[in-house]
Amino acid sequence: MPATVGRRVDRLAPVRRVTRGIDRRTVVRTGIVAAVAYAAWLAIGAFGRPYNFFDMKIYHGAVVWWASGHELYEFIAPGTTLGFTYPPFGGLVMLPMAHLPVELAGIVNALASVAALAVVLAGLLRPIVDRLGWPLWFTVGVATPLAVAIEPARETLGYGQVNLLLFALIMADLIGLRWRSRRGTHIAPGDGPLLRFVYSGAWAGVGIGLATAVKLTPALFIAYLMITRQWRAATTAIGTVIAVTLGSFAVVGTESRAYFGGVLWQTERVGAADMTPNQSLAGLLARLYDSIETPGLLWLAFSVLMLAVGLSRAVNARADGDELTAFTLVGLTANVISPISWTHHLVWVIPAIIVLADAAVRRRDASRGLAQRSGQGGYGGPPGVTGLRPPIWYPTLTGLRHGAAAIGLYLLFLISPIWPYEHQLPEVSHYQDGLFGALMENSLALALILLVAALPWRPGAEPAFYGDRFGRQTVPGVRR
Repeated sequence: MPATVGRRVDRLAPVRRVTRGIDRRTVVRTGIVAAVAYAAWLAIGAFGRPYNFFDMKIYHGAVVWWASGHELYEFIAPGTTLGFTYPPFGGLVMLPMAHLPVELAGIVNALASVAALAVVLAGLLRPIVDRLGWPLWFTVGVATPLAVAIEPARETLGYGQVNLLLFALIMADLIGLRWRSRRGTHIAPGDGPLLRFVYSGAWAGVGIGLATAVKLTPALFIAYLMITRQWRAATTAIGTVIAVTLGSFAVVGTESRAYFGGVLWQTERVGAADMTPNQSLAGLLARLYDSIETPGLLWLAFSVLMLAVGLSRAVNARADGDELTAFTLVGLTANVISPISWTHHLVWVIPAIIVLADAAVRRRDASRGLAQRSGQGGYGGPPGVTGLRPPIWYPTLTGLRHGAAAIGLYLLFLISPIWPYEHQLPEVSHYQDGLFGALMENSLALALILLVAALPWRPGAEPAFYGDRFGRQTVPGVRR
């Protein structure tokens, strides 16, 4: 006789066992991630612009034209004056998408960019969540849609641009430098030769080299590596650029000669300097002068000043053991001094927001520790000497300015107030909407300049070098 006869069969028992096995916090966190992703989708619809893979259509049309036997740099997109502006290596990388429909190519690029952004965020946030005890998957699950929603990321995805992929290449080198600083202590005995090589970080510099070969502005990171005497990474980056460029000459010599002999210097191919989406220093000055062209000498003088400020602050941040802030300052400086920095180029505000938020948390936690020690006589005097203790509100307010700056920076790039005040000469003056309109039209550029001048670094937070105290010792108050 069957064992189930005479008793009630609980058909939901397996489901209940599975449900009991799932941590309720995991369910709640999953719901939060889903809610944040939906809110980000709504924010893109509310603050973003109509996207139709505009730039991807140019790239796709150019490589299709090239694959059919024409010259790459002779392509002009129908109805525009725009053509292919990347170096020949960029064309070779994009050439496989000539076999895909343009919409599918845009979707593939968007998916790859979001995946790359998620991986980068996991690498950048890992030291922070380890210190705070947060789940990495949950933190990255929340951070990724939040990052996708702001102007640089949504413009990159919507236009079919490659900025998030280049950002990932550069940040990969940061991770490689971090692994090198640990001298392979995290390599398991059973790891094979490939994993040992990867975790050794010996390849650091390849990402910057590849990014520079695709788009020239990441070359500033090579200069930073040289200034900070990170010779191995700098040599690797330079060697990668040379190898890729020479390889491009060997494979597509005609296009390489056309690019380096003429296209590279044709700045008019990318648009007028005063266009609203150009949020570089050059664009800011052109709009302030209400001119299509940037005042050359003034731009050169201020660019040299910003270059000196940005690189010197990056060097100091690295010397104090914060390589993430150093890389962020270099990226922001490149955005500021580049003649053209469209809003989709400004991906370096993402790590800037992370740095500001972490600085706020660190200062709050440090002040709490001081407040707790004060009650035991550990802050300025013995127990009972209340005059030397921090006020009860001190831990709460410490770090408030950094937290407010992180939130304000995020909201600025989420709302992106430049577009309601977009103007184009000679039809409409950039002062059409008065001083406030001019301020809004230049708000992102002003924020970049302020970040280069004032972004704080976190001493001992993420050293990515060895042979000194940060590479060998644990920084007080920081879990590693």
